[in-house]
Amino acid sequence: MTRILSCVFLVAVCLATPSCASARASAGSFAEREDVREFIEEMHDKHGFERTRLLRLFKQAQPQPKALKTMLPPKDPTVRSWQAYRARFVEPSRVEGGLRFWETHEQTLEMARRTYGVPEEIIVAIIGIETIYGRNTGKFPTLATLATLAFDYPPRAELFRRELEALLLLAQEERSNPLTYTGSYAGALGLPQFLPSSIRNWGLDFDGDGHVDLAASAADAIGSVANFLASHGWETDGPIAAPASVSGDRFGELVDAGILPRITPAEMAAYGVDFAADAAQLPCALIDLVTPNEATEYWLGYRNFYAITRYNRSSFYAMAVYALSRELRSVREARLAAR
Repeated sequence: MTRILSCVFLVAVCLATPSCASARASAGSFAEREDVREFIEEMHDKHGFERTRLLRLFKQAQPQPKALKTMLPPKDPTVRSWQAYRARFVEPSRVEGGLRFWETHEQTLEMARRTYGVPEEIIVAIIGIETIYGRNTGKFPTLATLATLAFDYPPRAELFRRELEALLLLAQEERSNPLTYTGSYAGALGLPQFLPSSIRNWGLDFDGDGHVDLAASAADAIGSVANFLASHGWETDGPIAAPASVSGDRFGELVDAGILPRITPAEMAAYGVDFAADAAQLPCALIDLVTPNEATEYWLGYRNFYAITRYNRSSFYAMAVYALSRELRSVREARLAAR
């Protein structure tokens, strides 16, 4: 009995280790696997997909061990640095590219702002950070990538199994071949890098051609980003973030409370948080942006800051979007004034 339990334990460990997962991702056709056939049966029972059609698709989809390897955390993760992170995204080429994108799609961006209340510079900044305005949308075959992660990446298998289901439904709704989709190593698609479920939930046919195409239509990408933020609580003309400073030893309680806006700046004062006199007296959170060997930056993060973190659940990401958007707006206004 002990020997049997030991074997079971070893199998479980193997399933969770990168080397075993990578080996499974490199071996054989998906269509030959029992877990994939069970998924096909579920898609048939739940959505009416033809079994033979799905089998043909999975026979053509080749495992993507590179995507699996990229998904795995580094063996020696580096210390997170806000200044290093910011420098990756708030830099001259991304600003210049953003200004060109803004000029090219000015009317569409204005329409998105009027419809959803999201400023042009926020939409441009998100697309710039995600794909450098469409230059780098990813070349991984999405069906094969999601299948690899769904069946060979145990830590997040449930998530990617749902995204695989969403991709097949999306392709059916758009009357597209699932094998033609390409994107990131995590299955994200198009200029704004939406996962398939996000496209189905918040993707828009903003150019009115009858299809949601976030890869080829900048208009659809622009409208979809604005719709996503509005659907996640974006407040028209609301503040995003404001600088703050801290003193004493109580402010850590606010940092530990997370990024959900809960109390006003005036209420934060009792915790040793200082802020500008014109800071909006609305619920916010205290955001800490850490850089090793340098002073930590502190900001008030309002509801709109939180909405950006629904796109990518990182304070670094949301602040990079905000910083890039401010730079885009500042440079654009200066150049328009100089004409």
